[in-house]
Amino acid sequence: MKYDEFIKHVQSVAQIDSREQAQQSIQATLEIIKERIVGDEAKDLAAQLPEEIAQYLRGREGENGQHFKLEEFIERVSEKAGVESTDAIMHIRAVFTVLQNAVSPGEFASFKHNFSDDFAELFPAVSA
Repeated sequence: MKYDEFIKHVQSVAQIDSREQAQQSIQATLEIIKERIVGDEAKDLAAQLPEEIAQYLRGREGENGQHFKLEEFIERVSEKAGVESTDAIMHIRAVFTVLQNAVSPGEFASFKHNFSDDFAELFPAVSA
């Protein structure tokens, strides 16, 4: 999936008005994902994404992820993206949905494995 396509899909799925806000939400979500998951898993996920998006996942190779709960994840993305928590939830869901379509099923399963069951509401309900 190309960079512009990724942005457009996130913008459409989350019903975000501006391309800039979609880009901010993608960056915020991926940077918080990078903090949350094992660094090598973030690197593997980045390898299947356009460089403009992949860069937000790099920099923690070899490190363990921080264990913070769903509410803190949402709050961190909300603050970083400059949106309300309710909007952040929709934006995160959109990013996760587009990620599922942008990477291989095996990579998405590995990525999802980094999250506890309380994060299930952020992931797409059915496989694409």
